[in-house]
Amino acid sequence: MRFGFVVPFADPVEFAELAALGEGCGWDGIFTWEALWGVDAWVTLGAAAMVTSRLRLGTLLTPAGRHRPWDLASSVGSVDRLSAGRAIMSVGLGALHEGWLAFEADEGRRVRAERLDECLAVYAGLMHGQPFTFEGRHYSARPTDFMLPPPPVHQPHPPVWVVGAHLVGRQRQPSLERAARWDGLLPTVVEAEPVAGRPSYDLASFAEVVRVVRGLRDDLGLPWDGYDRVVEADSSGEFVQLEGRPADWEEAGATWWVESWWSIESGPAGRAEVRRRVAAGPPQS
Repeated sequence: MRFGFVVPFADPVEFAELAALGEGCGWDGIFTWEALWGVDAWVTLGAAAMVTSRLRLGTLLTPAGRHRPWDLASSVGSVDRLSAGRAIMSVGLGALHEGWLAFEADEGRRVRAERLDECLAVYAGLMHGQPFTFEGRHYSARPTDFMLPPPPVHQPHPPVWVVGAHLVGRQRQPSLERAARWDGLLPTVVEAEPVAGRPSYDLASFAEVVRVVRGLRDDLGLPWDGYDRVVEADSSGEFVQLEGRPADWEEAGATWWVESWWSIESGPAGRAEVRRRVAAGPPQS
């Protein structure tokens, strides 16, 4: 089991300081989030790459379908080379909120899913190298030899973790099928009648989602070793409180435990609390 944490707010300098602290205190990964208008996530991760040598550096998460895929591949590839292969990109359809809708109209879930799939296809194709051709509904690319960047250090491309929603009672599981094709799973469970205030999964449902995705990867002929399964947690119990210890989640199939401290408010007191939690090190198994 690896342990990471999400920094809920920080400029690149503050983020880099927390990354260096986290690496020294035994953490395995640090994560930021992407906004349409705000602190650039990949610049922030690049700053952290320069002051760390072991820590994995990623997003939680990137709404990849709203990016031009060549821009995204450029950013992720740059951080991957800066960090000697430690970049991770987590992707999903993206939550609709005012920070998005102030700039872009929602084209609907189906279109967002199409854009996500096409963006990831172009991302992986460009990372693989030229010549590369793609013709989709939303994006296209043709071969080029103009000032090409070096290949990523992590081959064939920096890992992509994908949000996968297990739809209870549904035979077809499109987002789990998407997650199975890539490098990691950020699971959620969607019930017909969700219970207010309850996490989106428990140990049993997490294990069931992992079982389903493993079967999908088997069907695709893809290996299970090296495929990440991520549980979002909060050991303080403020954002979400999960049953069991990290070791119990590891037994259920998790390979990463990521502390998601979204309940911490910005400001001096909040920054001090984030630093305190990072300095305390990962939770005990």
